[in-house]
Amino acid sequence: MSTLYLYNSYNRQKEEFVPITPGHVGLYVCGPTVSGESHLGHARPYITFDVVNRYLQHLGYKVRYVRNITDAGHFEEEGREAEDKVAKKALLEMLEPMELVHKYTSLYHWGMRKFNNLEPSIEPTATGHIIEQINMIEDIIAKGFAYEVNGSVYFDVKKYAAQYPYGKLSGRVIDDLLETTRELEGQEEKRDRADFALWKKAPPEHIMRWKSPWGEGFPGWHIECSAMSSKYLGQRFDIHGGGMDLQFPHHESEIAQSTIAHGCAPVNYWIHNNMITIDGKKMGKAYNNVIKLTELFSGDHPMLEQAYHPMVIRFYILQTHYRSTLDFSNDALKASEKALRRLWEAYEVLQKLPLTDNASASDAELEQKILDFCQACADDMNDDFNTAKVIANLFELAPVINGIKGGQIRADAISQSAQQLMLDTFHTYLESILGLQPLQQNDDSKLDSVLQLVIEMRREARARKDYAASDKIRDMLAAAGIQLKDEKDGAVSYSID
Repeated sequence: MSTLYLYNSYNRQKEEFVPITPGHVGLYVCGPTVSGESHLGHARPYITFDVVNRYLQHLGYKVRYVRNITDAGHFEEEGREAEDKVAKKALLEMLEPMELVHKYTSLYHWGMRKFNNLEPSIEPTATGHIIEQINMIEDIIAKGFAYEVNGSVYFDVKKYAAQYPYGKLSGRVIDDLLETTRELEGQEEKRDRADFALWKKAPPEHIMRWKSPWGEGFPGWHIECSAMSSKYLGQRFDIHGGGMDLQFPHHESEIAQSTIAHGCAPVNYWIHNNMITIDGKKMGKAYNNVIKLTELFSGDHPMLEQAYHPMVIRFYILQTHYRSTLDFSNDALKASEKALRRLWEAYEVLQKLPLTDNASASDAELEQKILDFCQACADDMNDDFNTAKVIANLFELAPVINGIKGGQIRADAISQSAQQLMLDTFHTYLESILGLQPLQQNDDSKLDSVLQLVIEMRREARARKDYAASDKIRDMLAAAGIQLKDEKDGAVSYSID
């Protein structure tokens, strides 16, 4: 296996990757809270860690990739503490919470398929692991690092920080946390304002609730990942990934909980991707700049000048190193689309070039150039998954390929082995590791236009009370793998299986 170096967020330096078990890698990545549609900001971590997963497999490791689904909602440490995202959205959409969870989980999976992301090995849900979370909380209480107040359970941060380096991952100092912690609901229950909830007592209006030793309630945000990662990857595993915005409080809290429960730090290497920004601002509801994946692919958003193919979004994200900020713009996406087309066209030309076997006539200098750029792809991936440099290397090979096609470079100037090396490099890195696919010219937008026409025909049939025709249209689409969903406001959405 090649030597891989990755940037460990916990120690703030690149380190040689050495797995706990030779030949095996345990990888945990924080998945979505399925209370709404996934958006452009969500695309970056899931594409980033899909490439991490692909590259580890390319190196020969057997990877167990665990990515959770937060379907119980969670209260915000920086917002109103008892707010359950899933339950709140379910009320707004007049759906049962699990109906809402199914809707947005399906949309999330649809988006991941569009991006050509490999499925994780295991995709556990928070609601499916309530017992594990309760057991872990009981263990932390028994060890004296958590306490119960009025049916809620809190982690004692100051007691933990007296023995362990709390705040090391995020660079936070506990005294600063006390000064900046906002006045939140339930603060008066805590022994200290820095403490975080492991379990919350459910108020009467709270829909999703479970029985526990402390009464009916629901788990905190952080405990689910500690419970599920240890269940499927062990008390200490290789890599934990997620966005930089999760370093505090989520990952910092995970470290504290797991360290007390298991007597050791839970993770050897922490990897965090940077954010996608719009005009320098983080994407979020507060800035009214969220672009959903469905809007990206259809172009139906005021900030979008056109629809963008999922592979264009994937290429756009991978053109920048995962730890660098990435600012959204239509110009950047259009440039990515053109660049991806050029690169893929060169790959297709390469696939069609006849292999030559006149090695005696080959250009030694040109062959060395090809060898260097092909080798650089492996070197750059081993240097903290530098996909941006890998793409740059492939672009350096494109003029050679096009030069042979156009006659500027003699066909026999490159030996069969060098030509095969280029072909193998493009296949390995462009397709297998970067996970890119050829662009289908406007196929998605054409399909959407046709489906919108069919939906309108069905709407007209329903308006004239021709329910037989309406049902026939719905059933024929369902047979073709296209599910229609009649929304409460009269709109009709669709999903493709």
